[in-house]
Amino acid sequence: MTWWAWMVLGLVLLGIELFAVDAQFYLVFLGVSAAIVGLLGLFGISLPEWGQWLVFAVLALFFFFTFRRTLYSKIRSGGETYPESISGESINLADDLEPGKEVRTQYRGSDWTVRNVGDAVIAGGSRARVVKVDGLTLHVAAE
Repeated sequence: MTWWAWMVLGLVLLGIELFAVDAQFYLVFLGVSAAIVGLLGLFGISLPEWGQWLVFAVLALFFFFTFRRTLYSKIRSGGETYPESISGESINLADDLEPGKEVRTQYRGSDWTVRNVGDAVIAGGSRARVVKVDGLTLHVAAE
């Protein structure tokens, strides 16, 4: 593949991770690996296609096993101080929330994923009670 195709692949993977799915940093490291292979081509390091894919795979595996667990645990532990202070509080939801579904909302100046763990639909504009906090996910039920 050409260097710019690797760069596009890297940006697409990073974009999917950031905006579309919660892939737990797997796509971030794939995207970074693709971008590095693209940079190698940009700087004139010519590799056959099988070599490009080999470098991509080796870099991705290296990043997965070296950085992913540490980075993921540091980011996930950021919400551990909140359960005692947020559990039991009420939040406003702008959108309707079906049981078992999730939406994104702002609460206390931060973006949170809100999951309805109750049996009832929570109507948009109404309040919900925080049942539990799991990282940056608020588990709520209708009040």
